[in-house]
Amino acid sequence: MCRHLAYVGPEESLGRLLVEPPHSLYRQSWAPRRQRHGTVNADGFGVGWYVPDDPVPARYRRAGPVWADLSFADLARVVRSGAVLAAVRDATLAGADAEAAAAPFAAGEWLFSHNGAVAGWPDAAAPLVAALPPVDLLSLQARTDSAFVWALVLHRLRSGDEPARALGTVVRSLAGAAPASRLNLLLTDGVTIAATAWGDSLWYRAEPGSGTVVASEPYDDDPLWQEVPDRTVLTANRAGVLLAPLEDPALAPTPSSVRAGGPPSPKEPRT
Repeated sequence: MCRHLAYVGPEESLGRLLVEPPHSLYRQSWAPRRQRHGTVNADGFGVGWYVPDDPVPARYRRAGPVWADLSFADLARVVRSGAVLAAVRDATLAGADAEAAAAPFAAGEWLFSHNGAVAGWPDAAAPLVAALPPVDLLSLQARTDSAFVWALVLHRLRSGDEPARALGTVVRSLAGAAPASRLNLLLTDGVTIAATAWGDSLWYRAEPGSGTVVASEPYDDDPLWQEVPDRTVLTANRAGVLLAPLEDPALAPTPSSVRAGGPPSPKEPRT
């Protein structure tokens, strides 16, 4: 059920990150290696990227399969960025939302993606509607479970939550309302990546000087890839990766949860 990837690090072409690796996100649209639900991610795709001196990312999204879009192939060849979030989509249910349902969803400096499904959608999510102001419900970007999850996350961010806390709060609320849900969430502001592993695979690759990638599955067989345990929230930037159990209400990582060169700094400049 979908595949996604986020990257922060030295400037790279979209093609180098998303197309060229042997098991790239592009290839995962028809041949994922570790996807547990669904087989083909052909119901839409999208990529968002950041450029220096502008906190608001650009996006390119389409309703069809990524392999059929020659314009994306041309973009991927020449567009370069030090911060990217991209996804290929396997729809939970049939719908008419077209590219509006394709991640990444966006608001201001944020990009967001959901890999998974809210079980029993939409009925199971009804108890959580009260958590959103009416204007947020009227502003949903699509009539899908992922768009609703994004509205919940964005509301927490606007209420002052840090990214990991926002994701953790939303995941626990959704899991309580719809226990069989799969809630792998991916969020970035172009400097920091936050993600959750809840019901599907999540991996990261961090190497000093080479950036950090967080993805549904590895795009190559480099031994630096590490799998994130289920029921975990991850925070990453160029300095390193932190893992913390989602059962922890404070989402406060312990020293044993530090990976790849130490904890991320609170905020780093985008280059």
